[in-house]
Amino acid sequence: MIPEVHRFDRPVLLWRLPAGSRAVSTAVVGGGIGPCEWIINVEVHDDYHRDPIEHLSELITELRLSGRGAGMLTAAAIQRYVRTSDEGVDCTATVGLSHPRFAAAPTENVLPVGTINTFCWVPVSLEDAALVNLVVTATEAKTQALVELGVAGTGTPSDAVVIACPDGPGEQFGGPRSRWGARLARAVHAATVQGARGWVELSSARGGGDPSGR
Repeated sequence: MIPEVHRFDRPVLLWRLPAGSRAVSTAVVGGGIGPCEWIINVEVHDDYHRDPIEHLSELITELRLSGRGAGMLTAAAIQRYVRTSDEGVDCTATVGLSHPRFAAAPTENVLPVGTINTFCWVPVSLEDAALVNLVVTATEAKTQALVELGVAGTGTPSDAVVIACPDGPGEQFGGPRSRWGARLARAVHAATVQGARGWVELSSARGGGDPSGR
């Protein structure tokens, strides 16, 4: 599923989903499980200090989007998005690793910039439990990629994931050994690996740091 690229102050990726789609989302706008007509992923500056809900609401209006959707934010260069697929599952990731952190690390005041945002389209209907399970599967696959690359963290403090599918009765399982969970895991893993390598390349060219902590 190829996104449209729109440019405002910074670029925006927009996916228009087929009629009758629904999604599970951890995004700042449109979180939860329910109908989903569109998804946006918005690039912001490293020193971003706006109210994210207000900002996304303005962009939703400017893009003339209606109905229920999901909105994500990232400081990653979204035009360098990575798209992968595995036996029908389509995954797009934008990877920023400015502030990788371990999930159970001590509490710190860290600006939520960087961000790994992941959107996956699964071409079959999924029950609520399967959708929730796929969020876990996607997170495990993302973390596997970071571990393999030597990144000092399980993600960033502001990562988001959206998984969409056609509406209707469907698959009950989304774990990593289920039919569709395994496919999604491979697609997310591949997208995260490619995106992280691209981020390191870009960061090195700009004189940035090494997210591995070395």
